[in-house]
Amino acid sequence: MTARDALAFAARALTTERRRTFLALLGTSIGVGAVLVMVALGEGALRLVRAQFDVLGPNVMAIVPGKSETSGALPGLVGAPRDLTLEDAEALRRAVASAERLSPIVMGNDELSVGDRARRVIVLGATAELLAIRRLEVRSGSFLPVEPWDRGAPVIVLGEALVGALFQGENPLNHFVHLGRTRLRVIGVLASQGTHFGVDLDQTVMVPVATAMRLFDQSSLDRIALQARPGFDLERVEERCRAILLERHGAEDFTLTTPDAVLEAFEGILGVLTLALAAIASISLVVAGIGIMNVMLVSVSERTGEIGLLRALGASKREVGRLFLFEAGLISASGGLLGLALGWALVRSAARWLSFLPAAIPAWAGWVALLLALSTGLVSGILPALRAVRLDPVVALSGRRR
Repeated sequence: MTARDALAFAARALTTERRRTFLALLGTSIGVGAVLVMVALGEGALRLVRAQFDVLGPNVMAIVPGKSETSGALPGLVGAPRDLTLEDAEALRRAVASAERLSPIVMGNDELSVGDRARRVIVLGATAELLAIRRLEVRSGSFLPVEPWDRGAPVIVLGEALVGALFQGENPLNHFVHLGRTRLRVIGVLASQGTHFGVDLDQTVMVPVATAMRLFDQSSLDRIALQARPGFDLERVEERCRAILLERHGAEDFTLTTPDAVLEAFEGILGVLTLALAAIASISLVVAGIGIMNVMLVSVSERTGEIGLLRALGASKREVGRLFLFEAGLISASGGLLGLALGWALVRSAARWLSFLPAAIPAWAGWVALLLALSTGLVSGILPALRAVRLDPVVALSGRRR
């Protein structure tokens, strides 16, 4: 008996019991589709994180107060023995020759008002260098002025969404606004930036760092952003910054982070989560495999006469077993292909509803899911095939079920 004959035999057997075959196909296709959706969502989350880091310029690093390895919390969320100050930032700017740009940063929130219109906004205190470090674009006017860091000119740059909400079509340039109780002049409007790391930059205002420090009545910085010159090794720049701050603070009460290091950590976490979700989803494939095995066992029981006739016509035990393995493989392969189509359709639908998440099915995931489905079907077909092989030809030919 050729492979073509075995395939035709399996196809005929499956089309005879269409309802039973449909249920087995449905279980496999749902399992494959679930695995693909989980992998696609994980891939989408990873792409989203990478896109967030793409907004940063090359060779960028950040310095935040607090030592994450010893404090037991994320850096910047707990107090440090000694805060970062403008003097620390000045010392780094003077001593780190490989630093092309450096900006001290203060963050907070306050009420922005124009006449009787007001809105709660995120306030970012920085310097002119942040424009290049964060790859920001100015739609109209200018960015923060180049000035001594401790001066703090009474000026403000608005996020794009705030212009429409507070000025209602008017040109905001050179208008005065109130940020809290501080009166500031609008000198620029940022181009639309979207959301980065959970912060909507279109709803953010930027002021000189000293202005923000006076506004929030604080003498410390929330972080220092630094961009190394092209061609310089960022690790060596990091070592130089660490040495300077250690000399000033007397202890390593700060954390230096680079986008690559943070991205690597995110990729590791998301990779594990994706595999875990895919493993959970693959449980449905195991259930589908049990369904295929039950279908095949019932098929063997109902077709004892057919099995006996095959043996009487000279079919060997191996050929009979192969027929039922072909049948199980055909169910799982067909279910796997349907699952690929189902997963693709679900991911496309998710991409429409979750437009912020660039979900996509990697090519390797499709092949792996298909191989898993086929393997599950073949393994599930082993027990029914063995039962068919062990039937006594004489008893089977009589048509009696066992």
